[in-house]
Amino acid sequence: MEGYKITFKSIDEYIEQFPLEVQEILNTLRKVIKESAPDAEEKISYQMPTFVLHRNLVHFAAYKNHIGFYPTSSGIAAFKHELSEYKGAKGSVQFPIERPLPYELIKEIVKFRVAENIKIEEAKLKKKK
Repeated sequence: MEGYKITFKSIDEYIEQFPLEVQEILNTLRKVIKESAPDAEEKISYQMPTFVLHRNLVHFAAYKNHIGFYPTSSGIAAFKHELSEYKGAKGSVQFPIERPLPYELIKEIVKFRVAENIKIEEAKLKKKK
């Protein structure tokens, strides 16, 4: 039997599937990312809300007990000390759903990723010349 898999066409559609209190967290997180990366585009990638600036910038997702934030391994490494109180892995961090998200830290991480992606893109363009 084929497993049923939901596919999302937009970040709004993704967020709408959750209870209101989780929707509120996700909408605030989305707003913080948009403010920190105003030129980034939104899309769904890996069935998660994703922001793209030249390439993937950050992803996020909601789970039963946490909000997953995925700023790539470089974003995690650059803020290792600040993220040390949270569970995480090489390219991700888990923010417990029952605690307020560290929005100021998230802003810093997103801005770091924006600068990083711009630098990578500029280097790529220089190589082509």
